[in-house]
This record gives sequence, structure tokens and C-alpha cells, in this order.
Amino acid sequence: MSGARANESGFNPLLMAAMVIVGVVAFIALWALVALGPQLSSGNDGGGHSLSKAAPGFAGLVDLLERSGAHVELRRHVGPGAASGDEPLLILTPTHQTKPNEIEELLNQRGRRALVVLPKWQTVTMPGQAKKPGWVGQGFPVTPDGALLPESQFGKVRIRAPQARAQTVPASVAGRPFAAYLPDNAQTVDGDGIIPLIAGANGGAVLAMAKERDFYVLADPDLIDNFAFASRDRARAAAMLIDAIGEDADTDSVAFDLTLNGFGGGRSLLRFAFVPPFIGITLCLIAAGLLALWQAWVRFGPALKPARAIPISKEALIANSADLVRQARRELDGADAYVANQRLAIARRLHAPAGLDPEATDAWIDRRLKRGSDLFSAIARRLPFARNRHEFLEGAQALHDIRKELLRDG
Repeated sequence: MSGARANESGFNPLLMAAMVIVGVVAFIALWALVALGPQLSSGNDGGGHSLSKAAPGFAGLVDLLERSGAHVELRRHVGPGAASGDEPLLILTPTHQTKPNEIEELLNQRGRRALVVLPKWQTVTMPGQAKKPGWVGQGFPVTPDGALLPESQFGKVRIRAPQARAQTVPASVAGRPFAAYLPDNAQTVDGDGIIPLIAGANGGAVLAMAKERDFYVLADPDLIDNFAFASRDRARAAAMLIDAIGEDADTDSVAFDLTLNGFGGGRSLLRFAFVPPFIGITLCLIAAGLLALWQAWVRFGPALKPARAIPISKEALIANSADLVRQARRELDGADAYVANQRLAIARRLHAPAGLDPEATDAWIDRRLKRGSDLFSAIARRLPFARNRHEFLEGAQALHDIRKELLRDG
């Protein structure tokens, strides 16, 4: 009963171990998602980047370029790509909140050729009103500030959205003529540090190039975003525009940057802990923690206190005495005393007549045994002549069984 009560009131080791394991796994998973969440995100959030399938996004252009056999890379990190060979045309899709130094950091790498697609739309997603996941509900054109483009690369520029109707204008980039479809009130850019490549409707340039390096600026994203894929002709013009810019920059591959849109892997110790080469150290620390938990599990419960050298109790006294007899190899010398002890205990409990000698007492005990069982007197005479421990233990056990049978005790 006491053992059952202890189990009911105490901790369940299996339950506690399961709670610890679940907690450790959840803790590691939480920090891994915090560190790698931007890189694992699908990105279909209605924004103006290459993962978005909404109108201001560029997922349609990515899909079209991939289907046409071009090498397309979606970069979630700052620095050279994983592909070997020449640096591809890097397409930057900044937002209205992007800082110029962030764009400058991406552009200031050796051998880089880039196209900066200026933002245009501020979108609002109304909960429950989007027809499909990732679509936007409403969009408002907002002309970005000219300071968005780094002055060190493009000089001082001005971005405008003059009043103009949608129209088709002839364009020629890298000696390749094609038609460019300009939307209503197309954004344009002008400045002393850029060279116009595709003129706008009322001055300025829709597509321009920096004078010093192979950096291009597309003032209006509606020439290549998902909104342009509303018609086959505009989609073909978007693909031709990117292909012409790539040919002018002397590159045959395209890379879309995602770091400016919040989907890159930031430079943090937390992220480094879950990517090579530091993932090995993280796994070693996790293994060390699991070994520590295993050690705690093996020693579950309070620490054991060292026992006394000599316990205090009658049982301890008996155990110590028996140990001394065993060490002295004098077990057989206690046969007469053991027989006398068993005889006296049985006679007292069964109220044997007083004044009987040992032989008479043994005969009195024999008359109370069942027929066919071993006689107490025979075992009592045989036990003192035991030749070894085996015979002694056999006889002592027989006397003990007779005592149990007569007295009904353990």
C-alpha cells in the first residue's frame, strides 16, 4: 500500500522525460525558425518581388524566363552567387522603405551588373477579400524619392510620374529593336549621371543606364511585373526587355535579389549556428545537452545519501552477527542453538506441558504433525551432524517449514 501511495504522489519519470524532450525540441525548432524563417518563407505575400504572384510581383517573369531555358537564380544572401562563371544580371526590386546604402552595398561588388527596378505601388491586402492567397486588394501608385538610388552610382536623379496615356513606344537596346508598352502615367527618371535607353512619354527615361558601370534603372516596374502579363504582347515585351538588357550587359543569366524585400539570411550569430560550417558545433552542443539529460535521467530523483557504516536496528545487529559468523566459517556450530530456538518457539506458542525435557518436547511436537511429513525429532537429531553448509541449510529450512505449518506465521 505504501508503495502504491508513493507512486501516486510522486513524479512519473517517463512523463517528465517526455516533457523535457518536447521542450528541448520545441526550443531548438523555435530558434531555427527565427534564424532561417526568411529563407524558408514562400514569399507569396503580395509584395513587389520575384516570389510574389500578386500584380506588383515578378513571379510571372521568373516563370517565363525559366520556361525559355534561361538560368534564373533567386538570391537570399548578399554576395556572389553559387553558380560558376560570370556574374549574372542582378535584378534589384527595392521597396519604398529601402535605404540607399542597402542598394549601394549590393552594387559595390566587383564585376557586378545590375538592373534596379524602382518601386511604384503601395498595396493593401484586405482580410477575407483576396480572391487567391497572396493577391492584393487595392494598390496606390506612389512615386519614390530620387534619393533611393545611390548618388555614388547614378548621380543625382529625379523620379517623376507625368500625366500620360498608355501607349507603345519603339525601343532599341543592344541593337535589338522591340516595342515597349508604357502604362498610364509611367514613371520616368532623369539625371546627369545616367544615359536614357527608352524614353518616356513626356520626357525622362523609362529605362536608363549609369554612365560609369553596367548598372541599369527601370523606372516603371509595370513593364515587367505580373501586371504586364495581363496580355501576351506585354509579356513578350517584358521578356525581350530583360533579354536585351542582359545582352547589353554581356551576361546570359539572371539573378533576382530578395534581401531588399526581407527574405534574405541576415548576418547574425543565430543564423550562423544553423548553417555550415558552424552547424557542426551546434550539433555537438545539442549532443552534449542530450548526454547531460541522459545522465540526469539515469540518476532520476534526489541524490542518495551515504549510508551509515553500522546501521542502527535489531536487524542490523542480526545481520552484523551473521556476517561475523560467516567470516569466521562457524555456521555449523550454531546447529544446536537453532534447534533449541525452534523447539522453544513452537512449544510456547502451542502451550506444551511444562517440565518436558527436549526429547519429550520433540515427541509432543511430532504428534501434531500431519501423517507422512518429516518428524521434528528426526530433523532435530540430524541437524547437529551436518557436514557442510548445504546440509545445514537444508535441515534448518525443514525446521522452519514445520514451524510455519504449526504456527501459521511467516
